[in-house]
Amino acid sequence: MALEMRTRCERCETAPLPPDGPALICSYECTFCEACAAALGRLCPNCGGELVARPRRAG
Repeated sequence: MALEMRTRCERCETAPLPPDGPALICSYECTFCEACAAALGRLCPNCGGELVARPRRAG
């Protein structure tokens, strides 16, 4: 099963998240931009899990 590469931050809903750009995810693939992840203390507000760097895909 492939990782879902969401294209928008789940918190601010405005930050574009291209597959080859930076983003942070939890183990459930909740996805956030760097600014929102920092504001959340790198913890997912949905599950409480750690937010880590999402792997990048070549464009």
